[in-house]
Amino acid sequence: MSEFDYDVLVLGAGPGGYTAAFRAADLGQKVALVERYPDLGGVCLNVGCIPSKALLHTASIIDEAAAMEQHGVSFGEPFIDIDKLRIFKEGVVGKLTGGLAGMAKQRKVEVIQGVGSFAGPNEVTVETEGGTRSLSFSNAIIAVGSQSMELGGMPWGDPRLMDSTDALELEEVPLRLLVVGGGIIGLEMACVYQALGSSVTVVELTPGLMPGSDPDLVKPLQRRITKKYEAIHLETRVKQIDVDDKGLVAHFEGKHSGKEMFDRVLVAVGRTPNGSKINAESAGVEVGDRGFISVDAQMRTNVPHIFAIGDVVGQPMLAHKATHEGKVAAEVCAGHKSAFDARAIPSVAYTDPEIAWVGVTEAEAKKAGLEYGVGKFPMAASGRAIGNDRTEGFTKLLFDASSNRIIGAGITCPNAGDLISECALAIEMGAEAGDIGMTIHPHPTLSESVAMAAEVFEGTVTDLYIPKKK
Repeated sequence: MSEFDYDVLVLGAGPGGYTAAFRAADLGQKVALVERYPDLGGVCLNVGCIPSKALLHTASIIDEAAAMEQHGVSFGEPFIDIDKLRIFKEGVVGKLTGGLAGMAKQRKVEVIQGVGSFAGPNEVTVETEGGTRSLSFSNAIIAVGSQSMELGGMPWGDPRLMDSTDALELEEVPLRLLVVGGGIIGLEMACVYQALGSSVTVVELTPGLMPGSDPDLVKPLQRRITKKYEAIHLETRVKQIDVDDKGLVAHFEGKHSGKEMFDRVLVAVGRTPNGSKINAESAGVEVGDRGFISVDAQMRTNVPHIFAIGDVVGQPMLAHKATHEGKVAAEVCAGHKSAFDARAIPSVAYTDPEIAWVGVTEAEAKKAGLEYGVGKFPMAASGRAIGNDRTEGFTKLLFDASSNRIIGAGITCPNAGDLISECALAIEMGAEAGDIGMTIHPHPTLSESVAMAAEVFEGTVTDLYIPKKK
């Protein structure tokens, strides 16, 4: 019998946490999974990735139906039953969280609902509805994720001021919506509310939308939403928001100045890790000033038997990164030789069109002084894109100039998030341009653009005419 209650205790049941718990259980470990919310899945499944994608699917259907009018098929003005839409969204979430609960039971993972914090190097206390429980563990995995960042000086007590979680509640469709933050989360929610009928204004502090991605990837999206949104203000800051009976008054400064009234305001300026909220110092775990926890390739913290994964260990804050880290941590806990050594982690903005990238961006390549070449294939030359009447965007591949191996990729088009996986695999496998170009892709598909971008780099493409350099 072990001297501890559990072989592995996982703190947090988001994608990284439940993956770690399930993998540890599959490897024969006695596992406890501590989660503060009633349902497993964390922010991603409950109030993030999954519900937002359900609503983005709805937005896409509305936009596609409207676009068909110019091709002779008219569906008329959509009627939005906000209550029924909310039920659909909650049903999607319920199916997934219910499935997780079932798998936890099948694996004999003990799920404990409550707020957990460290009480020592081998002990966690959990505040539950029934009182305080003290749990001892041989190994622990910290998977406590992150939360929406709040801007100071904002009237957060006013329900008309929303973070991303509030926005997904779909309490109403405001006539005028201000989105503070032109990153992925802000632009995704802007897509949803604009399709549902809101007049949307986006404010971004930096010179371009979606900081961190290559500007050319964002341009097709920006051109499209500029026609649909009320305004997009770059290099602009919201100085303050005043409360009024009729709405929220936003004061702008920077490239755009003045004040305007909105029915609701969504603040989506990033996320902050929860590392400082679990009393980690009681276990000897070092937490940085910003709440991040440093780990090695095996996901160990400075305390060898305590691991950390997901948002709390740093960028990129993505669910699919967390799940892979969770498996590594669980396998190391079980005595396996495992390490996190991904060459590339894809990022996706589920806007319309979608924007996806993986590996080295062109901006990063230039900054690092890398010798690289580019193969770029426009969707305007894609038979499938033309048939779909969605010819904006392109596929761009970056290759190392000396080896011809792919080092990065970016795609802008509908379903770009599905296409980017091939590029991630190519980077992991060390594929050369010829490997990609000579892989026969089905026709007509958007995925052909990946092969054709490689052919553009090699100079063998026939679906475009590119004059040879003299």
